[in-house]
Amino acid sequence: MNAADLRKLIQVWAELMAENRDWLIELDSVVGDSDLGLTMSDGFRAAADAVRESEASDVGKTAYLAGKAMASAVPSTMGTLMASGLMNAGKVLKNVEELDAKQEAAFFQAYFDGVKNRGKAELGEKTFLDGLYPAVQALWEGAETGLSQKKTAQQAASAAWRAFEDTKRLLAKHGRMAIRGEQSRGMLDPGAAVAALLMKGYAQFKA
Repeated sequence: MNAADLRKLIQVWAELMAENRDWLIELDSVVGDSDLGLTMSDGFRAAADAVRESEASDVGKTAYLAGKAMASAVPSTMGTLMASGLMNAGKVLKNVEELDAKQEAAFFQAYFDGVKNRGKAELGEKTFLDGLYPAVQALWEGAETGLSQKKTAQQAASAAWRAFEDTKRLLAKHGRMAIRGEQSRGMLDPGAAVAALLMKGYAQFKA
């Protein structure tokens, strides 16, 4: 994946978030303030717009610029977290012009780490991290075993979706859902839904 590919991927994400805006709003209405769909559609659209005409060949710079644009466009909690993921990926992959399979896994690992460091959450606390982590593991495994990137992306997307569905069993420790205490079990986490959409978009991009 080069910088032009990343611009295309961010565009795929923007379109996918727009298509699923109402679904994210519905999920968030149960446990949050119902703005997640708008935040994600507006945020990824801003990211895509910011890099669309860029001629940068640096993958890291492209990711950082996209994240910076998102941070400005949607300075909410989730918008800031998603922007932090992109910006951290940009820092980790600075001056890299072409990503191999392991570096693509490193891109999503850096995204995960950026969100984790900014949000101060841990795995198992019913957040975006719980949706993305199994997908990142699948990417690393695919890269290590030499599985095709198309198949690896499909497996990562499936892992993220299963993880999203599995958030029903988790107890929320952050945000408005945490106020519900034990009642938060049985509810799906909207943040993990965003992670599932990111990996769905990645699989579509690799198809």
